[in-house]
Amino acid sequence: MEHHAVSQSACAAAVVIPTRLRPELARAVRSVFAQDLPGRIQILIGIDVAAGPLALLDELRRECPERMELTIIDLGYSTSRRHGGVYWNWSGGALRTLMSYAANSAYVAYLDDDNWWAPSHLSDLVAAIQDHAWAYSYRWYVDAATQLPVCVDQWESVGPGKGVYASKKSGFVDTNCLMLDKLKCHWVLPAWCIPSNPRGGSVDRTLFRHLLGKKKSGACTGKASVFYVAKEKHLQKIRQFMDAASGSS
Repeated sequence: MEHHAVSQSACAAAVVIPTRLRPELARAVRSVFAQDLPGRIQILIGIDVAAGPLALLDELRRECPERMELTIIDLGYSTSRRHGGVYWNWSGGALRTLMSYAANSAYVAYLDDDNWWAPSHLSDLVAAIQDHAWAYSYRWYVDAATQLPVCVDQWESVGPGKGVYASKKSGFVDTNCLMLDKLKCHWVLPAWCIPSNPRGGSVDRTLFRHLLGKKKSGACTGKASVFYVAKEKHLQKIRQFMDAASGSS
């Protein structure tokens, strides 16, 4: 485990990013560098399998602002069954759980390496999470082909009891939109290892279900500050939601 800078004092927030070192990681991390949250921010990058060059991490270390700490966690092996590990979670195995506990902050936010945040994302979440166990923002859909925002998600990741998953799954919040107070959510964190389908995916749905099941209170920023990259198949479904909404109006 390597550090860009070391400080024992707790950070204002921590960001957990599991990665296979895809090129998009640079954009994701730079969006954290641009956050306007006052105080120190810790960025934990956990390497599942290094499918890209390690030189990318050296580049990010050089760019890391002084008020931020870059912590690289490379176990030297994958904890995911996808690559020979023991956890069924297809994307990162136990990395999100491990890094959540390791984070030097009570407030932990999550970012996938192919997505990015608006500059106020963390400050909005920290403001919202006060007196709550977790907080969330809304998100923009981004076209994977063009990398351009399409529309704000008004159907899927919209919170407890809302959206197209309200009746069957009590709503939904995407990983990239979440911040947890890990001290209040200590026993929820192992859920990051547990997929909700046989293919080893959708751990965010498992985590969300555990938050609701343990009756943890959450709050919304009311802002769309996540840029979520969606493939064409997903965007086709979103267009159907949009057509249905315009037809009923």
